Amino acid sequence: MKNQHENHPFHLVDKSPWPLTGAIGALVTMAGMIKWFHQYNSTLLSIGISIMTLTMLQWWRDITREGTYQGRHTNMVTKGLRWGMILFITSEVFFFISFFWAFFHSSLSPTIELGSTWPPTGIQPFNPLQIPLLNTAILLSSGVTVTWAHHSLMENNHSQATQGLFITTLLGLYFTALQGYEYLEAPFTIADSVYGSTFFVATGFHGLHVIIGTTFLLTCLLRNITMHFSSHHHFGFEAAAWYWHFVDVVWLFLYISIYWWGS
Repeated sequence: MKNQHENHPFHLVDKSPWPLTGAIGALVTMAGMIKWFHQYNSTLLSIGISIMTLTMLQWWRDITREGTYQGRHTNMVTKGLRWGMILFITSEVFFFISFFWAFFHSSLSPTIELGSTWPPTGIQPFNPLQIPLLNTAILLSSGVTVTWAHHSLMENNHSQATQGLFITTLLGLYFTALQGYEYLEAPFTIADSVYGSTFFVATGFHGLHVIIGTTFLLTCLLRNITMHFSSHHHFGFEAAAWYWHFVDVVWLFLYISIYWWGS
């Protein structure tokens, strides 16, 4: 029989199927992407994404129950979660450093195959004062609104926290829509030399992070509406806010280096 009287502040998680189903979903998604690239059939990819989505929903449900209703997220556990999020964001920083490294390696010393110029001969870059500048304003504004939501939550003002999170989520969706439009109207593709490769990989992965961050914030919005957060116990929101600020900072570097300087 499980001992219900623990003499330590740590949380020993119960047995869970979600790591296994998450790994299976990732495997099916990867195989589905390969099949999509080569055979233009997205059925397996859709199955993989569905498995991962269902896994995330149920895993998040369990963690929410542990932290909100069962009181398993003690101060010691929360401290570990904070360090985990800090290390995760640090790994993401180095992830994007690799893209900037590739960009500057090619742009600071363009080879003769590129016409010894940057952007390469034949490439028409985006105007940095159009959609890219608007997206910069959108993300900077979203950083303000998510900070507004955080300070409102610390003051137990749930109505203003809800408003701030709702506006931030809308701004994230607006950014994604504008980037999708930009991709549709792009005068070059990912196959157009190293410029197209570095541009679409760097901005595309950033766009993916915006979608993930928007999902985090939408989850926090729903949890705040159902009163899951208090002024002293809301690390789920803090983690989402940290992630969103990280996404903002990465975009500033992308805009300055790729859109403005690189054009």
